Amino acid sequence: MYIGEASKQTGLSIKAIRFYEEQGLIMRPERKGRYRVYNKTDIELLTLIKEAKELGITLSKLKGVIIYSNGKVDWNNIKVFLKDTKKELVNQIETINKNIKSLDKCYNQIND
Repeated sequence: MYIGEASKQTGLSIKAIRFYEEQGLIMRPERKGRYRVYNKTDIELLTLIKEAKELGITLSKLKGVIIYSNGKVDWNNIKVFLKDTKKELVNQIETINKNIKSLDKCYNQIND
């Protein structure tokens, strides 16, 4: 598919897609004449990048995660990263819950 369709499917602007290519987050797609042709893997990676950014993950961090080996994406590396990111989020939730309990305790002491 061409870049316009890739943009529609991922919700990313054409400018963003080109930027991610320039940054090496996705491989430069094959060309059909002067048009870039994106495949399923490109769309999956672009979607991953968009969702990661929405979670606050930086592009520089993603650069170290999205690794190519013999022209193929190392999805296992991405899985490990996602697992680690989930663990970090769970730890943050636990810390927030502890803080809320501490605040509740302080609040209750003030009311007593």
